[in-house]
Amino acid sequence: MKIACLSFTHKGKEIGDKLKTLSEKGKYLFHHYSNDEIEGGIKSRLDYIWKEYNGLVFISSTGIAIRMINSYIKNKTMDPAIVVIDDCGRFSISLLSGHLGGANELSNWIAKAIDAMPVITTASDNRGIEAIDIFAKKNNYYMDNMKLVTKITGIMVNGKTLGFYSEDNKTINYPNIVTVKDLNNIPSEIEGLVIVSSENQQIENINIPYIYLRPRNINIGIGCRKGVEGKRIIESVKSAMKELNLSENSIQAIGTVEVKKDEEGIIEAAKYFNCPIKIFTIEEIKEVEDKFEKSQFVKDTIGVYSVSEPSAYLLGGKLIKEKSKYNGITISISKEIRNG
Repeated sequence: MKIACLSFTHKGKEIGDKLKTLSEKGKYLFHHYSNDEIEGGIKSRLDYIWKEYNGLVFISSTGIAIRMINSYIKNKTMDPAIVVIDDCGRFSISLLSGHLGGANELSNWIAKAIDAMPVITTASDNRGIEAIDIFAKKNNYYMDNMKLVTKITGIMVNGKTLGFYSEDNKTINYPNIVTVKDLNNIPSEIEGLVIVSSENQQIENINIPYIYLRPRNINIGIGCRKGVEGKRIIESVKSAMKELNLSENSIQAIGTVEVKKDEEGIIEAAKYFNCPIKIFTIEEIKEVEDKFEKSQFVKDTIGVYSVSEPSAYLLGGKLIKEKSKYNGITISISKEIRNG
């Protein structure tokens, strides 16, 4: 994690230099910017620093930090971790992006490194419960609606009963939790609900706040003719997912054969769905192609009998959608089952 350490006084510079030295041994890589050593001061470099680093550590007053970052703040999913240390090194204050940005963890790390007191003000941490966004981040779940995170967290910090429905094998650390098996039969005492599922569940007559956390457990195998446009591949994936009532936010990876590794349409689709592409060799495909329907045309064209099904299979999980054709594009889907 790249951290910009920003100091404004001689004492602050000493702390910044120390953190830079310590970072070589830890998980954080610190770059130290001293205000006196920069023409125009740190403020003149802040545009670059904000974009370049995962976290900013101000060795200053909180007032200086707030005034400098105020115009850059967007939202908790985008903002870097912000920590403030007083220039005597007494306190390490998590100021912004405590959970998703990692400022709370960074603040604690710094406190141990320089023998300071960590100052963490997030309600969930001070109650010893696991926040929704931390739970999601830890398990690589996508949060469908960030606004609902605040509502669900409010239910938790106030000690109310939370319902928990999951297709995965992870459970959030919260004492007042009720496991829900049937989303159309929700216990009356529940005041909020967390749904961990790649499926768009059919929920009727629910009048409590609920949030979807999407496990990334859906793999997409893709085959296509040469030069197929990205938007067509994207729409084909969307159609295939919709047919299975699956969320696009659960897509973990796209797979295809090495012949298609430079296919712009597939590359564009991976960028759109924010997932990596796994390229399989002809040999890897051949090892499993006998399990699936064969096409002599595909064999004559690229050297294997099929692409989408073997690719989805090799990515992992159970094949839940066999090869489906979408006008020159083939899509297959596998799902990794972690519970059951």
